[in-house]
Amino acid sequence: MVKETVARATESAAVDEIAIDGFDHVEFYVGNALQACYYYHNGFGFDIVGYRGLETGSRDKVSYVLKQGNVNIILTGALSAKDEVAEHVHKHGDGVRTIGFRVRDTETAYETAIKRGAKSFSKPAQQEDEYGQMVTASVHTYGDTIHTFVQRAGYSKENFAPGFKPLEKKSKGVGLAAIDHVVGNVEVERMEHWVDFYKQVFGFYVYQYFDADDISTQYSALISKVMANKTGTIKLPINEPAIGIRKSQIQEYLDYYLAPGVQHIAIATKDIISTVDALHKRGIEFLTVPRAYYDALPERVGQIDEDIEELAKLGILVDRESDGYLLQIFTKPVEDRPTLFFEVIQRKGAHGFGKGNFKALFESIEREQANRGNL
Repeated sequence: MVKETVARATESAAVDEIAIDGFDHVEFYVGNALQACYYYHNGFGFDIVGYRGLETGSRDKVSYVLKQGNVNIILTGALSAKDEVAEHVHKHGDGVRTIGFRVRDTETAYETAIKRGAKSFSKPAQQEDEYGQMVTASVHTYGDTIHTFVQRAGYSKENFAPGFKPLEKKSKGVGLAAIDHVVGNVEVERMEHWVDFYKQVFGFYVYQYFDADDISTQYSALISKVMANKTGTIKLPINEPAIGIRKSQIQEYLDYYLAPGVQHIAIATKDIISTVDALHKRGIEFLTVPRAYYDALPERVGQIDEDIEELAKLGILVDRESDGYLLQIFTKPVEDRPTLFFEVIQRKGAHGFGKGNFKALFESIEREQANRGNL
């Protein structure tokens, strides 16, 4: 059953927490950065604010930086078949390579992580240009995913990073404000390994735990633990498949991504109805649930501010907790392979992850799996 952390002291890690202010960015490795940029610019309403490529002196890769609210996305493609980006895309398809953490001291964060057993990807390096200085370093985590520590105190907000040039290609945003959480999928019986990794390396704690009884249908199930820092600026749920009659959504992901990796990125908005309505009009496709879900909603969640008919029209889910309620919706996969998707979430006092919606959501995902012949 779900277990919420009531007293953080009882779940606190045995080591001091690495100080992280929040998510800095998420970087995707993609087969065609220019076309992916067009999709996120026109579909999700991101501004294009930075570019790195042949024109800036980058001979091996090209990247576009997109921004909306406090959400930064980097889309990186290869300029050579032998580049690591090309190899990553060949194996996994388009997917998340880097989860960036904003820190005040990259060197301390990196050295602490390495001392505690993290595997280095890149050592602390100071980069500078006319906009100032930035310090970054990276460590490995599940699969081919890495975490990058980003120290921006000495760098201007006029540019994303050294090596990039600023762009100003505006889009009419849809109200996406900040990354709420980033979810990773790992293999069977590997969730606890990565839970311990985040406890012992980062000093995070288990914020919530969901077992197979919480997230299951008659066909499939999964197990999940949410890792978080004490300020709540970082939340990293970790999922693993559970034994079921048929293939779970986690196993389908692993079969196509061919490794553990990021399953979905949840982005917060202050007005989910207007955000989702705008995304629908831009052609973004979402999972749907049966009408019966909304007929039962008043009894299950009680009084809410939103009109239920409007929520039903858009397919937005609602769940209530002791401190309030949340509204959420999930896109269909945004890549060719049935791997990565997005969540749009609005919190109205609730701090959890929509446990009351798990069954309806899981059944919706299973319907999509069945359409793909993968259930």
